[in-house]
Amino acid sequence: MSFRLGSRSRHRLEGLHPHLVQIVKHAITLSDIDFTVLEGLRSTRRQRQLVQQGASQTLRSRHLTGHAVDLGAWVGDELRWDWPLYHRIADAMKTAANELGIPLEWGGDWVRFPDGPHFQLPWHAYPLEVH
Repeated sequence: MSFRLGSRSRHRLEGLHPHLVQIVKHAITLSDIDFTVLEGLRSTRRQRQLVQQGASQTLRSRHLTGHAVDLGAWVGDELRWDWPLYHRIADAMKTAANELGIPLEWGGDWVRFPDGPHFQLPWHAYPLEVH
């Protein structure tokens, strides 16, 4: 089965670095599980809220510059948070990034504060440039 991004997901990709948008758009065609774009570009205010809530640990998030995206797993008609689903999304995202020749980091690979929904362009390859 082939999935595609809905209008809400496409809207949430606005303001992201074009390479990250390419990866997400390609990954949905490769994925064996449907996913949605939860959040892309983020305001400083929103980032502060997430840190206060414990959902983030940094005010230097790649979301602030359009270099990160959070994806959510759709199963049936509900958003699910089961870790195995995020490994499947990560497989599609990593495959898409490799096929496109674009470096990508998955928050689920982080030892401290693993973040399954989070994908970002690496700092070393994409320094603080705003798109």
